[in-house]
Amino acid sequence: MSQKRPVSEPSDQELVRLAKADPEGEASRRAACMLLSRHRDRVYAWCYRRLGNADEALDAAQEVLLSAYRHLSTYEPRGEFGTWLYTIARNRCVSQQRRPSLIHDADVDPDLIPDPANDPAQILVDRMSEEALLDLIRSHLDPLEQEALWLRCFEQMPVERITAVLGIRQSSGARGILQRARRRMREALARTQATGEALGDET
Repeated sequence: MSQKRPVSEPSDQELVRLAKADPEGEASRRAACMLLSRHRDRVYAWCYRRLGNADEALDAAQEVLLSAYRHLSTYEPRGEFGTWLYTIARNRCVSQQRRPSLIHDADVDPDLIPDPANDPAQILVDRMSEEALLDLIRSHLDPLEQEALWLRCFEQMPVERITAVLGIRQSSGARGILQRARRRMREALARTQATGEALGDET
């Protein structure tokens, strides 16, 4: 979710330019701190959705921001700064999830479900609790599908950029992943709705 900034504040790219101009200088350090502070809450949200634990997400977010600060000189402003930062966050969370003591389920925002008007599946989504919906997403989408759907619907990231960020190599790229994820969710919601109606008939 993008955050609006006051018109008077410099853009991310302007702050990057200032931060890289003289890495040891006070002005450059202030620019880097302003840049990373602007994205701090967003990085935490990314980590929390991936890890599902507030303390682990906070630790991961701090490490992501520290890593970004240390490697800011390697960032090339061909794309958005947020995309580069997200890639660091994703790699950090993937690495952390490989530890056997951590939670492995990726948390997904319920707003990711397709929502055409008057869609019976969306009506069911509106009636479901958040926990039930998240369980449905976890049980029917693989981690790549969950992540691609979240980046597209929640982060409004272009399909081509999702393909690059997630390293998708199949010919259809992220578009194919997103189509499959949405189809699986529609099918899962249809089965859930049918089961609910059947139970209702028995009462």
